[in-house]
Amino acid sequence: MQQAALFDDLPPSPGALPDGLRYETAFLSTDEEAALIALVQGLPLQQAQYKGYTARRRVVSYGGSFDDDANALQPAAELIEELQPLRQRVAQWAGVDAVALVHGLIAEYRPGTPLGWHRDVPDFEDVFGVSLGSEAWLRLRPYPPDRPRREDVIKLRVQPRSIYALRGSARWAWQHSVAPVQALRWSITFRTARRAA
Repeated sequence: MQQAALFDDLPPSPGALPDGLRYETAFLSTDEEAALIALVQGLPLQQAQYKGYTARRRVVSYGGSFDDDANALQPAAELIEELQPLRQRVAQWAGVDAVALVHGLIAEYRPGTPLGWHRDVPDFEDVFGVSLGSEAWLRLRPYPPDRPRREDVIKLRVQPRSIYALRGSARWAWQHSVAPVQALRWSITFRTARRAA
Protein backbone atom coordinates (compact mmCIF):
# COMPACT_ATOMS: atom_id res chain seq x y z
CA MET A 1 0.00 0.00 0.00
CA GLN A 2 1.37 3.43 -0.93
CA GLN A 3 1.92 5.77 1.98
CA ALA A 4 -0.11 8.51 0.27
CA ALA A 5 -3.15 6.22 0.40
CA LEU A 6 -2.93 5.46 4.12
CA PHE A 7 -6.16 5.76 6.06
CA ASP A 8 -8.35 6.84 3.14
CA ASP A 9 -11.22 5.02 4.84
CA LEU A 10 -11.20 7.41 7.80
CA PRO A 11 -14.26 9.63 8.29
CA PRO A 12 -13.88 13.43 8.12
CA SER A 13 -12.55 15.16 11.23
CA PRO A 14 -14.83 18.11 12.02
CA GLY A 15 -13.74 20.32 14.88
CA ALA A 16 -10.29 18.71 15.05
CA LEU A 17 -8.28 20.91 12.71
CA PRO A 18 -4.66 21.78 13.60
CA ASP A 19 -3.85 25.22 14.97
CA GLY A 20 -3.16 27.52 12.05
CA LEU A 21 -5.49 25.78 9.59
CA ARG A 22 -8.37 28.04 8.56
CA TYR A 23 -11.01 26.82 6.13
CA GLU A 24 -13.97 28.62 4.60
CA THR A 25 -16.53 27.46 2.05
CA ALA A 26 -18.17 29.66 -0.61
CA PHE A 27 -15.17 31.95 -0.97
CA LEU A 28 -16.07 32.26 -4.67
CA SER A 29 -19.41 32.41 -6.43
CA THR A 30 -20.25 29.83 -9.09
CA ASP A 31 -19.77 32.49 -11.80
CA GLU A 32 -16.36 33.46 -10.40
CA GLU A 33 -15.36 29.82 -10.29
CA ALA A 34 -16.47 29.26 -13.89
CA ALA A 35 -14.45 32.27 -15.08
CA LEU A 36 -11.33 31.06 -13.24
CA ILE A 37 -11.69 27.52 -14.61
CA ALA A 38 -11.92 28.93 -18.14
CA LEU A 39 -8.79 30.99 -17.48
CA VAL A 40 -6.85 28.09 -15.94
CA GLN A 41 -7.71 25.77 -18.82
CA GLY A 42 -5.87 28.15 -21.15
CA LEU A 43 -2.67 28.31 -19.09
CA PRO A 44 0.55 26.49 -20.12
CA LEU A 45 0.23 23.66 -17.59
CA GLN A 46 3.03 21.05 -17.64
CA GLN A 47 3.48 17.71 -15.89
CA ALA A 48 5.04 18.30 -12.47
CA GLN A 49 8.54 16.83 -12.01
CA TYR A 50 9.90 15.64 -8.64
CA LYS A 51 13.48 14.36 -8.56
CA GLY A 52 13.14 12.50 -11.85
CA TYR A 53 9.57 11.40 -11.17
CA THR A 54 6.79 12.70 -13.43
CA ALA A 55 3.70 13.39 -11.35
CA ARG A 56 0.14 13.14 -12.63
CA ARG A 57 -0.57 16.75 -11.70
CA ARG A 58 -0.12 19.45 -14.32
CA VAL A 59 1.12 22.78 -12.96
CA VAL A 60 2.34 26.27 -13.77
CA SER A 61 4.23 28.50 -11.31
CA TYR A 62 4.47 32.26 -11.03
CA GLY A 63 6.99 34.19 -8.96
CA GLY A 64 9.32 31.20 -8.64
CA SER A 65 9.55 27.53 -9.53
CA PHE A 66 11.06 24.98 -7.15
CA ASP A 67 13.67 22.70 -8.74
CA ASP A 68 13.60 19.47 -6.72
CA ASP A 69 16.78 18.17 -8.33
CA ALA A 70 18.75 21.27 -7.36
CA ASN A 71 16.70 21.72 -4.17
CA ALA A 72 16.43 25.43 -4.94
CA LEU A 73 13.89 28.02 -5.97
CA GLN A 74 14.40 29.12 -9.57
CA PRO A 75 13.09 32.26 -11.29
CA ALA A 76 9.68 32.13 -12.96
CA ALA A 77 7.38 34.62 -14.68
CA GLU A 78 5.44 37.11 -12.57
CA LEU A 79 1.78 36.40 -11.83
CA ILE A 80 -0.34 37.11 -14.88
CA GLU A 81 -2.65 40.12 -14.84
CA GLU A 82 -5.78 37.95 -15.04
CA LEU A 83 -4.99 36.39 -11.65
CA GLN A 84 -4.24 39.68 -9.88
CA PRO A 85 -7.86 40.19 -8.70
CA LEU A 86 -7.87 36.74 -7.08
CA ARG A 87 -4.50 37.46 -5.47
CA GLN A 88 -5.94 40.70 -4.05
CA ARG A 89 -9.01 38.93 -2.72
CA VAL A 90 -7.00 36.12 -1.12
CA ALA A 91 -4.71 38.71 0.46
CA GLN A 92 -7.70 40.57 1.91
CA TRP A 93 -9.11 37.31 3.32
CA ALA A 94 -5.71 36.45 4.79
CA GLY A 95 -5.11 39.92 6.24
CA VAL A 96 -1.90 40.56 4.29
CA ASP A 97 -0.84 42.94 1.52
CA ALA A 98 -1.27 41.48 -1.96
CA VAL A 99 2.45 42.04 -2.65
CA ALA A 100 3.20 39.65 0.24
CA LEU A 101 1.80 36.80 -1.88
CA VAL A 102 5.02 36.31 -3.81
CA HIS A 103 4.30 32.91 -5.31
CA GLY A 104 1.39 31.42 -7.22
CA LEU A 105 0.92 27.80 -8.26
CA ILE A 106 -1.91 26.52 -10.42
CA ALA A 107 -2.41 22.76 -10.41
CA GLU A 108 -4.74 20.49 -12.34
CA TYR A 109 -5.86 17.16 -10.89
CA ARG A 110 -7.41 14.77 -13.38
CA PRO A 111 -9.55 11.91 -12.01
CA GLY A 112 -7.38 9.54 -9.97
CA THR A 113 -4.63 12.12 -9.40
CA PRO A 114 -3.25 12.30 -5.83
CA LEU A 115 -0.79 14.62 -4.12
CA GLY A 116 1.55 12.75 -1.78
CA TRP A 117 2.47 13.62 1.79
CA HIS A 118 4.67 16.72 2.04
CA ARG A 119 5.28 20.09 3.61
CA ASP A 120 5.59 23.00 1.20
CA VAL A 121 9.16 24.04 0.37
CA PRO A 122 10.87 26.08 3.12
CA ASP A 123 11.33 29.15 0.90
CA PHE A 124 7.73 30.07 1.70
CA GLU A 125 5.89 30.83 4.94
CA ASP A 126 2.09 30.94 4.78
CA VAL A 127 0.07 28.94 2.24
CA PHE A 128 -3.39 29.84 0.91
CA GLY A 129 -5.29 27.51 -1.42
CA VAL A 130 -8.42 28.08 -3.51
CA SER A 131 -10.24 25.01 -4.89
CA LEU A 132 -12.05 24.81 -8.23
CA GLY A 133 -14.00 22.07 -9.97
CA SER A 134 -14.62 19.01 -7.82
CA GLU A 135 -14.20 18.37 -4.11
CA ALA A 136 -11.08 16.78 -2.64
CA TRP A 137 -9.98 15.21 0.62
CA LEU A 138 -7.15 17.15 2.26
CA ARG A 139 -5.34 14.93 4.77
CA LEU A 140 -2.99 16.09 7.49
CA ARG A 141 -0.65 14.26 9.83
CA PRO A 142 1.96 15.42 12.37
CA TYR A 143 5.50 16.00 11.09
CA PRO A 144 7.82 14.21 11.24
CA PRO A 145 5.56 11.20 10.57
CA ASP A 146 7.01 8.67 13.02
CA ARG A 147 4.97 5.52 12.43
CA PRO A 148 1.72 7.24 11.41
CA ARG A 149 -1.39 5.98 13.18
CA ARG A 150 -5.01 6.24 12.14
CA GLU A 151 -5.80 8.57 15.01
CA ASP A 152 -3.05 10.97 13.91
CA VAL A 153 -4.54 11.65 10.46
CA ILE A 154 -7.06 14.45 10.05
CA LYS A 155 -9.30 14.58 6.98
CA LEU A 156 -10.98 17.70 5.65
CA ARG A 157 -13.38 17.65 2.69
CA VAL A 158 -12.31 20.63 0.59
CA GLN A 159 -15.27 21.92 -1.40
CA PRO A 160 -15.20 23.68 -4.77
CA ARG A 161 -15.02 27.50 -4.40
CA SER A 162 -13.52 27.17 -0.90
CA ILE A 163 -10.29 28.57 0.53
CA TYR A 164 -7.89 27.36 3.21
CA ALA A 165 -4.86 28.74 5.00
CA LEU A 166 -1.89 26.85 6.45
CA ARG A 167 -0.03 29.02 8.96
CA GLY A 168 2.07 28.46 12.05
CA SER A 169 1.73 24.95 13.44
CA ALA A 170 -0.45 23.71 10.56
CA ARG A 171 2.23 24.88 8.14
CA TRP A 172 5.36 23.62 9.89
CA ALA A 173 4.34 20.87 12.35
CA TRP A 174 2.04 18.98 9.96
CA GLN A 175 2.31 17.38 6.53
CA HIS A 176 -0.57 17.38 4.11
CA SER A 177 -1.66 15.38 1.09
CA VAL A 178 -4.62 15.14 -1.27
CA ALA A 179 -6.36 11.82 -1.82
CA PRO A 180 -6.88 10.80 -5.48
CA VAL A 181 -9.68 12.98 -6.80
CA GLN A 182 -12.83 11.55 -8.32
CA ALA A 183 -13.38 14.28 -10.91
CA LEU A 184 -11.44 17.10 -12.55
CA ARG A 185 -10.17 19.64 -10.00
CA TRP A 186 -7.89 22.66 -9.99
CA SER A 187 -6.19 24.50 -7.16
CA ILE A 188 -4.73 27.98 -7.10
CA THR A 189 -2.21 28.37 -4.29
CA PHE A 190 -0.57 31.57 -3.10
CA ARG A 191 2.39 31.69 -0.71
CA THR A 192 4.21 34.37 1.26
CA ALA A 193 8.00 34.57 1.50
CA ARG A 194 9.71 32.87 4.44
CA ARG A 195 10.16 35.21 7.39
CA ALA A 196 13.67 35.79 8.66
CA ALA A 197 14.51 33.76 11.78
